[in-house]
Amino acid sequence: MEECYKKIIPLPQAFYEQPTLQLAKALLGCLLVKEDHQGMTAGYIVETEAYKGPGDKAAHSYNNKRTARTEVMFGRSGLAYTYQMHTHCLFNVVSGGEEKPEAVLIRALEPRHGIELMKTRRGLNDLKNLTNGPGKLTKSLGITMDDYGSSLTLPPLYIANGYLPKSISVGKRIGIDNSGEAKDYPWRFWITNNKFVSRHQKSEFEVSLKT
Repeated sequence: MEECYKKIIPLPQAFYEQPTLQLAKALLGCLLVKEDHQGMTAGYIVETEAYKGPGDKAAHSYNNKRTARTEVMFGRSGLAYTYQMHTHCLFNVVSGGEEKPEAVLIRALEPRHGIELMKTRRGLNDLKNLTNGPGKLTKSLGITMDDYGSSLTLPPLYIANGYLPKSISVGKRIGIDNSGEAKDYPWRFWITNNKFVSRHQKSEFEVSLKT
């Protein structure tokens, strides 16, 4: 892996203002960072899922459903949308722009900084299983419901430049079997052959990003 940037600098607001499917792919290889009183933890984003709002039966905002939980999705792009699922907090990047409630779920990370702290938080030493799932990565990084609505362009929770993957794989989203035709949309993206991906499946196609 070749890092393209030496300093950890939050990505600008303009980065988040690209179309949701494009953003979901652009986030791959970027560095998700959380700073708190225990220190800094960070990992490269290796897997994402796009949710396209009102017309997407798998999205929380399907049919423009506006609740206390989804309210942040109606705000500007580049905000944190966290929500509770069972005992886990899941983290999404708001996209689509104001009044267009779309989001990108961050499904898996490749641990990069603060790995010992991640291990303590998860109570395990297995590097591969620290952040290879949407609930695992939030616990490892200390992302909680308190981060709901925070801007991702500045600390304590932000996304920075990382590296450009050689290729990405594309397939169906996971765990949305009751969403009608939406369950078949190829809106899950992951870095091809990355061992930290949450679930390996045959991709529908791959996109080469080699220059």
